[in-house]
Amino acid sequence: MGHSSSRHNALAGAAGDGQPPLPSRFSRFRTRLRLRRRDRAAAAADCSESGRPAVAADEFAGIARIRIVKADMRFKDKFFACLSLGERTYRTERSDNTHKPEWNSEKKVVIETNGPHIARISVFETNRFSKNTLVGYCEVDLFDLLTKDLEEEHIEDLALLDPSSSTNAVGTISISCYIEDPVETEQSFARRVLAIVDYDEDGKLSLPEFSDLMKAFGNGLAVNKMEELFRQADTNSDGIVDMDELAALLADQQEKEPIISNCPVCGESLGKYDKINDMIHMTLCFDEGTGNQIMTGGFLTDKQASYGWMFKLSEWANFSSYDVGLRSGSTASHILVFDRRAKRLVEEAIDGKIVLSMRALYQSKVGLTLINTGVKDILKNLSEKQGKKMNSPESAKDIPKFLDLFMGQINMDEMKDPIESFKTFNDFFVRQLKPSARPIAYNDQDNIATCAADCRLMAFSSVDESTRFWIKGRKFSIEGLLGADAHSDAFINGSLVIFRLAPQDYHRFHVPVSGTVEKFVEIPGCLYTVNPIAVNSKYCNVFTENKRVVSIISTSEFGKVAFVAIGATMVGSITFLKKEGDYVHKGDEFGYFSFGGSTVICVFEKEAIQFDADLVANSERSLETLVEVGTTLGTSKRNRELQVPDLQKCAVE
Repeated sequence: MGHSSSRHNALAGAAGDGQPPLPSRFSRFRTRLRLRRRDRAAAAADCSESGRPAVAADEFAGIARIRIVKADMRFKDKFFACLSLGERTYRTERSDNTHKPEWNSEKKVVIETNGPHIARISVFETNRFSKNTLVGYCEVDLFDLLTKDLEEEHIEDLALLDPSSSTNAVGTISISCYIEDPVETEQSFARRVLAIVDYDEDGKLSLPEFSDLMKAFGNGLAVNKMEELFRQADTNSDGIVDMDELAALLADQQEKEPIISNCPVCGESLGKYDKINDMIHMTLCFDEGTGNQIMTGGFLTDKQASYGWMFKLSEWANFSSYDVGLRSGSTASHILVFDRRAKRLVEEAIDGKIVLSMRALYQSKVGLTLINTGVKDILKNLSEKQGKKMNSPESAKDIPKFLDLFMGQINMDEMKDPIESFKTFNDFFVRQLKPSARPIAYNDQDNIATCAADCRLMAFSSVDESTRFWIKGRKFSIEGLLGADAHSDAFINGSLVIFRLAPQDYHRFHVPVSGTVEKFVEIPGCLYTVNPIAVNSKYCNVFTENKRVVSIISTSEFGKVAFVAIGATMVGSITFLKKEGDYVHKGDEFGYFSFGGSTVICVFEKEAIQFDADLVANSERSLETLVEVGTTLGTSKRNRELQVPDLQKCAVE
């Protein structure tokens, strides 16, 4: 399938007389993709050797057309597939009852230099009454496909992995992915725009028709310059503007002096995102609005897209909802987090009955009354009993059930020891990972802090920011969090980062900064859940009332850093592996939580750290970021004379 435009081919031919033809815009775009891949590999090498990032390729944005063609499964059923990229998920229609389903479903998606590019494709077998079952998945780096030396549309066969074991394949899926010619993108948009005012349907605009189009855009500047813009578009001076001329004008003006202020389809203001071309945004909106694409959109995660009609009925009745933000974290039936590595939304696994019980307890005045009249002691006693149970040899039989519950969320290949070596459930819960599983970013640069745990993270520059976007407990303060024995004036108006661990996570925590451990302070307390349902509740103070251990680390780059390990429901113990006076290097193992969910909060002195921009942006949306131990957290604001690399462009792979 060819992608070049006749208009640009003509220009290339005109460059003849022995001169090589000019490369098409499509070819130049493909070249920039190759440069980006080369530079990213060089950047990783430079970072590991010298800490200096390589020069990145030019920024770009374009449309990739992804087609899910077919699959070859090991059993017969009615299947559908989902494509997840960034914060969008799309699904195909359901296939016939077969082991070789065919969909031939296409979707256009935006691909940009620093945007999402790892797509997840999930295949489900259908159960129309409830949620459907995930039977296989794969992840593909779209840059790898787009930079192959294939000018024609190419079918790629990918192995579908078993959700319970990433080493086993359950079938194959065939997809194609290619870049839409930028000229084709411009013409596609121009064709739709032209149709709005092309009253005689001749595919051309007269001055009156062109004037009506400018008025329809609602841009006063464009209206005042209608005749000037018409002459600018009419490059051959024939008194009319054809589709090619309109496409060129719209593309050029959107880059220089936009004549379209708002998207005609969705109404969103244009020009606020530097990385995503406005033309691409509007083209995709027109495709959505005209039903021009085959895959169904409107989903945030593949799990949401997989639900059957019973869930859709509960959504309609407002019993269930999907959304991003504070309200969805506290009261929705589904908790969404942003996976930093894959750059897409994922859904946290949590039983629906547990959600309902937590809502009843933490999100109502009745629940508050129960908490104040004995529930605190019940939770504490329950956690202690559960802790003893999980240390018994009989508890080892619960390990396979736990792995089934969190299928696809625990990477067995990363474990240091095999499953059969764990004698109790807690032995498995506090499992160690292989040394290579969690590399520490910029290990030799103490001015760069790293994440302390595999967790869902929120980062705030101040307590005010944290209470505005996330923590809704009564009278939350850093002094209340640290307690009188650990708090000092150094932490007044400080920054804080919350690392929330879920049961399926690796439960050992690591040091985020290098320095000396000054002291440990144990603070007794309750054992509320640290789930967002409770943290976002105005009726209880999870972080300042729960049992916790505060350690103070003295550093040369960040000043004093408070490391607070907070217990939670079902967490009977917090164990530290270091002692007062020890020097710790960032990334060192610091301790672990026994069975249950739990949280670490790090408090930095005011103006001591600049958190990574992506973590801050998600936190300001009340959206937790899924991170791993050792990935970058932020840089010191002190000692500015040090050369600090660009953490967004110099990725550790």
